[in-house]
Amino acid sequence: MSRIAATFAALQQSGRKALIPYVCAGDPFPDRTVEVMLALADGGADVIELGVPFSDPMADGPVIQKAAERALAQGIGMAQVLDFVRQFRLGNQTTPVVLMGYANPVERYDQRHGPLRFVKDAAEAGVDGVLIVDYPPEECVEFSATLKAHGLDLIFLLAPTSTEQRMRQVGEIATGYVYYVSLKGVTGAGNLDVAAVAEAVPRIRQHVKVPVGVGFGIRDAASASAVGRVSDGVVIGSRLIQILEDQTRDSAPEAARQFMAEIRSALDAL
Repeated sequence: MSRIAATFAALQQSGRKALIPYVCAGDPFPDRTVEVMLALADGGADVIELGVPFSDPMADGPVIQKAAERALAQGIGMAQVLDFVRQFRLGNQTTPVVLMGYANPVERYDQRHGPLRFVKDAAEAGVDGVLIVDYPPEECVEFSATLKAHGLDLIFLLAPTSTEQRMRQVGEIATGYVYYVSLKGVTGAGNLDVAAVAEAVPRIRQHVKVPVGVGFGIRDAASASAVGRVSDGVVIGSRLIQILEDQTRDSAPEAARQFMAEIRSALDAL
């Protein structure tokens, strides 16, 4: 059983919901990324999505786009992202880490270091799963098999526009969990429709046997609680990045921990 599967199984057994924060590797302070990750886990995060900076993040709104730009300007690439995970594992062996990003950095890494090196190096670093926004399931069968052979989960996005066929395709190869995008738009949008999410999740579960996490539009304890009632977990990204933007190098980890503790408390009250 993968670390992600074990985490969700334990949460389900205790009747709790998964809290999944997203942070962009290297932003706002590369030398604090690992401390922020550790603080997120200490505050109650169950899975950490670590964003791989990319210059053209098509699914992301301005908040995460700017975070990626800042990280890239400080020289953060895939090699540095994997090193962050290695350092994180020195202090935390239990919290799953999912790399979230786009195809270009993954394929470029293999071009520079050799075939399949991304998967091998990610596994060695302590990565538990991969979510590649622009890898559709029909083009991922071989990639999925390679990841599974190295103990990594392949996580997919589903959206309000996803067809029944797309859900079936995702259900055939997805492991770990599925990330349901709660709205038509980009990260950071504020028009969360919980009723629509409540209708969509049961449809997804007809085709997908792994847990369903929901993200996009979740900004605070109230929205996290509302989504947590109808899903297996909540994903929070843009709001966390905005909080970190306002911090100093020294205050960023504690601000991350406090925000997670607030959301964790709200989810545990369900």
